[in-house]
Amino acid sequence: MHAADTCQLQDDEQQDQQTDDNRGHLHPTGHTRRRSVVGAWAGSCLGHLSVLCSGRPSGRPGAGYRDTMSALNTWCSASGASSASPVPKLWTETIATHRHAVRETLLDTTWALVTERGLLAVTMSQIAEKAGIGRATLCKYFPDVETILFACHERHVAEHLGRLAELRNRPGDAGTRLRGVLEAYALIAHHRGRHGTEELSALLNRGERVDRAQQQIVDLIRDLLVEVAAADGLRDDLAPDELASYCLHALTAAGSLPSEAAVRRLVDVTLAGVSPQG
Repeated sequence: MHAADTCQLQDDEQQDQQTDDNRGHLHPTGHTRRRSVVGAWAGSCLGHLSVLCSGRPSGRPGAGYRDTMSALNTWCSASGASSASPVPKLWTETIATHRHAVRETLLDTTWALVTERGLLAVTMSQIAEKAGIGRATLCKYFPDVETILFACHERHVAEHLGRLAELRNRPGDAGTRLRGVLEAYALIAHHRGRHGTEELSALLNRGERVDRAQQQIVDLIRDLLVEVAAADGLRDDLAPDELASYCLHALTAAGSLPSEAAVRRLVDVTLAGVSPQG
């Protein structure tokens, strides 16, 4: 990581916030423009109210207030200040939803930049500029590029595990579902090998989080193998745990294969290895 790119939270927050407000795609509601619309409308209504209130009262008890509010409501409706007006319903947007949207954009932006330029060529300032926010705001979400990349990797792993679990839980015989899971995992390894970089792989594919993810995949495959064994479709000289590890490591080779057709042939060979022998 770049030492010079360490976040300086002493940045001019006022200037940074102005930069953020001027960005469009991270603020889909256009809240700066809408604040201006709301402010202008409210100011106009209040200004009109002051003029109305300065008029002579009619002499009837409470008539001045009623006449003033009636006139104000009529004027505001004529001015378009109704439920059908473009005044935004900002209260429907929660802070959590906004922060999630910003975070997802930062993950997508960082992954694209690193894939395009390389791990060591990407800085926090470049990410902020590309994402359309200020650098100080970026640092409120992530302290450095490496942390963003780990978050990207965790998101990818969660998506892959969800996909594999969905395939495992589909209706149908265990053998068909096993093939579906193994093929999906092999294709994941294939695309990762073709679109990733060695330095990125060295950074992300290590540590406890990776070990946990691999163990989850092994457990998922083992559960299917147990079902296959119950239907006498599995070799009986090795335990399902061992066969599940064999499948995982065999299919890792898909990352270096030239095509998806080659990946599917690898899946066929792997399945043959766990089938009853002789």
